[in-house]
Order: sequence, then structure tokens, then C-alpha cells
Amino acid sequence: MVRQPLSPDDRARGALLGEMLRAARGDRSMVDVAAAAGISVETLRKIERGRVPTPAFFTVAAIAGAVGVSLEQLLTSTEPAEQGRLSA
Repeated sequence: MVRQPLSPDDRARGALLGEMLRAARGDRSMVDVAAAAGISVETLRKIERGRVPTPAFFTVAAIAGAVGVSLEQLLTSTEPAEQGRLSA
């Protein structure tokens, strides 16, 4: 199976997801959140910086749970129509 290249919209959504998760983390350290989510600090860092624009669902779910954000909130806030409104 060959993975299709990511579109600019995919990359933009990944960057927005990272920004949202970083903001939700607040003052908590990456180490604390990564440990609570059961992932590595490097994985969290890459997601927050948008270097992993399409992280695995269960990884996103674990981080969202660790920072107290619902998956529904992440989904609705990273839809293409929302991007223009959030950055305006």
C-alpha cells in the first residue's frame, strides 16, 4: 500500500492540531503530559510543532485525554472551514 502525499490542507490541520494541543498543555511540562498519555516526549514535541501532521488516532486521543480536551473539540476546531476563522 502506497501512502498518498499530504495535501497543504492536511499539513495546515496538523499544524493547527499541534497548536491546540500545545495551548491545552498550558504550564504542564512535556514530560508530564507525555507520561500521562503514554507516549514519548519526542512524539509529543513533533505533534505540537506540526512535524507529524497526521498522528495516529489513539495517540491524539491519549494526548487529548491527558490535557483535558475532547476529541470532538479537536475535530471541529481543525476542520477546513474553521481554519480561516481561527486565524483571522
